[in-house]
Amino acid sequence: MSETTSNSELEKWGRRLVAATFLGGQVIVHLLKGKIHRRNTIEQMAAVGPESLLIALITAAFVGMVFTVQVAREFISLGAGSTVGGVLALALARELAPILTAVVLAGRIGSAFAAEIGTMRVTEQIDALYMLKTDPIDYLVIPRAIACCLMLPILTLMSLLTGLFGGLIISKSLYGISESVFLDSVRGFLSVWDICSGEIKAFCFGALIAIIGCSWGLTTSGGAKGVGQSTTTAVVTALLAIFISNFFLSWLMFQGTGSAVFQNL
Repeated sequence: MSETTSNSELEKWGRRLVAATFLGGQVIVHLLKGKIHRRNTIEQMAAVGPESLLIALITAAFVGMVFTVQVAREFISLGAGSTVGGVLALALARELAPILTAVVLAGRIGSAFAAEIGTMRVTEQIDALYMLKTDPIDYLVIPRAIACCLMLPILTLMSLLTGLFGGLIISKSLYGISESVFLDSVRGFLSVWDICSGEIKAFCFGALIAIIGCSWGLTTSGGAKGVGQSTTTAVVTALLAIFISNFFLSWLMFQGTGSAVFQNL
């Protein structure tokens, strides 16, 4: 009995994943046609950006501090204390800032999208939009997709700066690394491509969060219980999509040999 239930749940999840893929294609087509509700888009940008800023920055600050604590002692023991800032900058720009900011938004915004649109689906508000000759993709999905794709890169850049600031404080207060040494290391290690790669990742993650959250909301059924299940599975699926896509993006961007660290030693 439990095995049958598990198989049916997996089959349902697979169907919803296919539906999300088709929804992503529809969003691209509608965007090419220029169908954008500007007021809805601005409202969603405010929800995704400013309202998520504080938690994203707090997360980035403590991640930068923890990373510095773990790395600085090892590098100082190896006589490479002057490279701590650069290593932190590379880790934040390439991986930590885009990943952690996306995780925060997946939990906060992805769940909200799934819950809001799922509630509209089970209360037949989506059907009412069709009766009013309004396409839910234009009215609900595209504003959320644009908001996530635009605001997540901005939040990622601010998280990068905040994480570096947190690392700078720990480096100076605990390990005696001066601001000039730390910042010189950051400038020596960090390239424009490192920052751009993080922004590209953030853009892709934003699209995944929005599409998965909205798709799971649009395919919700079963009343209040269904809304709760959709919200939970939307967040889990978005996190899986973020981590899996991050591997392939990193492989495409940084495959091959070479070291920004040892070039600056």
